[in-house]
Amino acid sequence: MPVGDKNAIIAGCGMHHVAVQTRDWETSLCFYRDVLGMEVVAEFGSPERKIALLDAGDGSHLELFAPTAKSPTLGAESPNDPVTHFALAVTDARAATARVRAAGCEITVEPKDVKLDRLNVTVAFFKGPNGEVVEFFQTH
Repeated sequence: MPVGDKNAIIAGCGMHHVAVQTRDWETSLCFYRDVLGMEVVAEFGSPERKIALLDAGDGSHLELFAPTAKSPTLGAESPNDPVTHFALAVTDARAATARVRAAGCEITVEPKDVKLDRLNVTVAFFKGPNGEVVEFFQTH
């Protein structure tokens, strides 16, 4: 199997993107592009509903949707509330956490080293600009 192709059932299967319904388009776009360093690889949608696809740096993506009049407000229930968080792979969870802290993000779980079965990892959690919970996930 090619490197990275570990799914024997669905060839090439892996994380492509997570979609986030923004509460504030500009704040969200600037945060993911300028603070986390994601590159905008496509912008589409309509003037009423902008959508951007950002490359996280490893080929996985984040898709941002501009709010509409029907979009939930921060703290409101949304149909995707069962999605508890999304995780971004990083090589230094502590440095990544320091960066988002400096950008004003609320850190909900400080970086900590944990053993997950056979994996030794460092994890940290914070709230993004739309109230979304984001995890930094560093494998050792």
